[in-house]
Amino acid sequence: MNNLAFSGTSGIIIMLFYGFLMLAIGLFTYLKNKGIHQSNKEFYLGGGSIGVFVLFFTFFATQYSGNTVVGYAPTAYRLGFFWLQSITFFILIVIGYMLFAPRLYVLSKKYNFITPSDFIHKRFQSKGVTILASLLMLYGLGNYLLEQIVAIGHGVSGLTGGTVPYQAAVVFFVTIMVIYGWLGGMRSVAYTDTMQGIALLFGVLILLIGSIIYFGGVSSATDYAAVMSPEKLGVPDINGVVGWFSMLILVTIGAAIYPHAIQRIFAAKSELSLKRSLTGMAWMPFITSGFVFLIGIIGIQAFPGLSEGDSEQLVGMMANHIASQHSFFYWAMVLLFGGIIAAIVSTADSVLLTLSSVISKDIYGRFINKEASDKKQILVGKITGVFIVIFLLIIAWYPPATLYRIFILKFELLIQIAPAFIIGLYWKSLHKHAVFIGMLVGTVVASYMAFAGLKPFGIASGLWGLLINTIICVAASLFIKTSQQEKARIEKALS
Repeated sequence: MNNLAFSGTSGIIIMLFYGFLMLAIGLFTYLKNKGIHQSNKEFYLGGGSIGVFVLFFTFFATQYSGNTVVGYAPTAYRLGFFWLQSITFFILIVIGYMLFAPRLYVLSKKYNFITPSDFIHKRFQSKGVTILASLLMLYGLGNYLLEQIVAIGHGVSGLTGGTVPYQAAVVFFVTIMVIYGWLGGMRSVAYTDTMQGIALLFGVLILLIGSIIYFGGVSSATDYAAVMSPEKLGVPDINGVVGWFSMLILVTIGAAIYPHAIQRIFAAKSELSLKRSLTGMAWMPFITSGFVFLIGIIGIQAFPGLSEGDSEQLVGMMANHIASQHSFFYWAMVLLFGGIIAAIVSTADSVLLTLSSVISKDIYGRFINKEASDKKQILVGKITGVFIVIFLLIIAWYPPATLYRIFILKFELLIQIAPAFIIGLYWKSLHKHAVFIGMLVGTVVASYMAFAGLKPFGIASGLWGLLINTIICVAASLFIKTSQQEKARIEKALS
């Protein structure tokens, strides 16, 4: 491992190439659409006209972020076959989408929804519910953006053998992301997602093939683990199984109601385009997270004995070793290198765009300056987004936890908006006061349990909060009387 394929000048050239390629796509998109009126719908949803192919890849880039490749392979390395659950995560996320996405899409076109909070506002007509839901979304989005910023640093540092420092990589790619996102909005994000998704799919496939050829494959790694780390092959105990199912439920609901994923539902050209994109997404867990899982298992034998911190750079170490073996694999790993970094950036840009829209439209435009034009709202969102990125860069300078832990944290609170979205979409008797109380209590319970490290029976704190939240929502709605006028309004809003 002394002769790293991407170390030195070559690693820097690769990083610059992909960075400026993303910037070029953003600039091209800006120039191509310069004459189009920059409304909220155009900037944040691409005019609501994203077709099947691009919509599929922008969903793909949103779901399979840098955490999937850079973070999930090391988790498989540390946990072993227990991490098979990661494949199930992504299958269930698509099922989560189908619980509400088609119906929500129809309403979004009818009422011209731009942000997830637009539905909350339309459904409940409650300032308290809208603000609380928006704040929870901002927390989840900020957490997710922090995760991607950390992943950028780990990814580039690992793939260049430390030649490009963690901090330099973060600053460079975040700057690129902010610039092209500022220029082209959703269209820039969607087009870069397409380029990034294709590169990532091809690169992960070749990395798996190279790992099997040069490191001995899954069978060899399993035999090695059976001797050196038998705990990685063991069947989990009852607490492990409960924790597994707990996490599956948490991710199924939490990832499906990602604010930036919901915004992609609104951006679809038609309901048919949306359904076709989600149908394609149903196959991706096996091809993406399944391959990444196998790479992590192979890594157990390839680089034994790595500490938790060192294992975070496992993918980079394996890619560099494979690239040094043959010119074909070198160029394939070049594509993977760009694909990983680009996938991280593509998720980050989606999150930043939605975060800006929530601030500009839901907070500023709806409650602070109701007379603000779309142009002014967009400007406020852009400027606020830059300041948030700077704040998160300061936190990410010395990352506080592993990528997996950062990934889990955002779901604990974000999932508390689920009853308002999913139950509120179908049950017309769900009362706004019940939703507010349930969401608030669920948030407090989940926050306390998360910070106190409480997981009774191995069940995630966010799910305990959601359980209490849902019980309050349903029970209180059954007892609170709704006026005939309010019933008529809700009937009309959901029809």
